Amino acid sequence: MKFRNIMIAAATVSAMLCSCGDSKQTQAPISGINPADFETTYTDPQRGEKAVHLYTLRNKGGMEVCITNFGGRIVTLMVPDRDGNLRDVVLGFDNAKDFFPENHSSDFGAIIGRYANRLNQGQITIDGNTIQLPQNNGPHCLHGGTTGWQYQVYDAEQKGDNQLVLTQISPDGDNNFPGEMHVKVTYTLTDDNAIEINYEATTDARTVINMTNHAYFNLNADGSTPITNHLLTIDADSYTPIDSTFMTTGEIASVESTPMDFRKAKEVGKDINNYDFEQLKNGNGYDHNWVLNTRGDASRPCAHLVSPLTGIALDVYTTEPGMQVYTGNFLDGTVTGKYGTTYQQRSAICLETQKYPDSPNKQWDESNAYLNPGETYKSFCRFKFSVEK
Repeated sequence: MKFRNIMIAAATVSAMLCSCGDSKQTQAPISGINPADFETTYTDPQRGEKAVHLYTLRNKGGMEVCITNFGGRIVTLMVPDRDGNLRDVVLGFDNAKDFFPENHSSDFGAIIGRYANRLNQGQITIDGNTIQLPQNNGPHCLHGGTTGWQYQVYDAEQKGDNQLVLTQISPDGDNNFPGEMHVKVTYTLTDDNAIEINYEATTDARTVINMTNHAYFNLNADGSTPITNHLLTIDADSYTPIDSTFMTTGEIASVESTPMDFRKAKEVGKDINNYDFEQLKNGNGYDHNWVLNTRGDASRPCAHLVSPLTGIALDVYTTEPGMQVYTGNFLDGTVTGKYGTTYQQRSAICLETQKYPDSPNKQWDESNAYLNPGETYKSFCRFKFSVEK
């Protein structure tokens, strides 16, 4: 079944407060998601039992975002298409329990930490001491380990119609990462149809940190269709190659005259099956980090994505030096998500702003991922939506 075609003009939707779990629902989410299906609890051995809820943000134009405090996940994201109809442009589930790891091991819409992407052999070195982390992706540690932050319940405070603040304390030894960390993530929905994500964290011991959001975008607003028709532009002259285990080699390579060149708008699917190019074979498609020319300047877009079917466009801004592009290569039709949609290979694209993969083990000065006591980690990402006629 295809994603619902929500035929609601953005101009007719009133902006009303919804803070499920903190107060009664005043307006049902226009996506059709039922907040009651997110009223539950989740128990983690280190943090105990915590309540899970759904929160709804709306702006003056009618754009709507539903977020659950389980993993800080974006559950639905309703944006206007070229006809003014609000459409859901992210993959995910329509209830909290399907996000739980015992049911689906997924990153749909989640806050990723402590360390987004892969750490080689699941190891980091702190003050000369080698620390072994979970090896949950072949030989490597992926997205913070077996119980990374995508599987944790955040404390949540909704501030008005358009902002949600999520906080948590990650204990020392969380997935064997050192240091007790105090984490805050603020989602803000702006009146110009952007989702701004501000990440902050502090630690009481030297550690590593690299956070991102793992939204699975489909700007066709139909998770049964591939994103290979999307036009993608990336402001990057180089990228970090990977080996057959998806680990960065330490090289920074030019995109010139390769399928990795998105400096001009190109269909995502144009070269994606060119497995004669070793990097696409290694990644099973695109699963690579681009070295952004924006170099932390969040006033300039680092990427532009548009669906020719809906006209929905997305610009990405960030303070981070890199962006991982993942084209849903391992979606395989075994997962059924919202609206009864079965997610096939390449039915989504992820644009994950972050430090370069495995930065603590590589000599990349522009991508330092260490955090010391007394310092505050800060990262910013802006997903700005618009329409191209």
